[in-house]
Amino acid sequence: MNFTFCVLVLLSGLTLVQSVAETETSAGSQSCCPGLSLFHQELSAVKTKLEAVETQLKETESQLLVLKEKEALKVVFSAATGGNGAIGPFSQHQTLVFRTVITNIGSAYNQHSGVFVAPVRGIYYFAFYYHASGLHPSYVHLMKNSNIVVLSSDQQTVNDGADNGGNAALLELQQGDQVYLQLVANNHVWGNDYHTTFSGFLLHQV
Repeated sequence: MNFTFCVLVLLSGLTLVQSVAETETSAGSQSCCPGLSLFHQELSAVKTKLEAVETQLKETESQLLVLKEKEALKVVFSAATGGNGAIGPFSQHQTLVFRTVITNIGSAYNQHSGVFVAPVRGIYYFAFYYHASGLHPSYVHLMKNSNIVVLSSDQQTVNDGADNGGNAALLELQQGDQVYLQLVANNHVWGNDYHTTFSGFLLHQV
């Protein structure tokens, strides 16, 4: 049996007893029963305490409901660039678009724009990895809105035929904040379904 329901039953019973006591008091029973007034006072005190308990229980149930709703929200994504070749170099900074979606629970990542939009305020984890040839430099920013959070880079080399890089960060995001990867101008990465990836998930709401 629900504890809140038990409290409500007790309150109903006490209200009934209190009503009877008040009726008897108004009818003049106090003169023949001196303890009735004291009983009525004690009954009122118990009822007040139970009402306070009921209020606290309702608040606790509301808080538990909010926590359950937060736990129920799942936001997880992982995607690769797709294709099979170099992305860049470009003359301007470019948002990297990861078109091959591996998973996208919550649909917060947009595979057409390459942008993740936070559905709720919370702490999020993001990670990215890239593969590149050594013929051009590689320089990638993890962006929050228009701000650089972390980056990874590699210089152009003659003898090194391939490079790999990546980074990760925990971010507190507000609802609507955008997170994406930016390829710096005159740099490149290698795109396919396996090497260059972007992933993230909601750790917990705040």
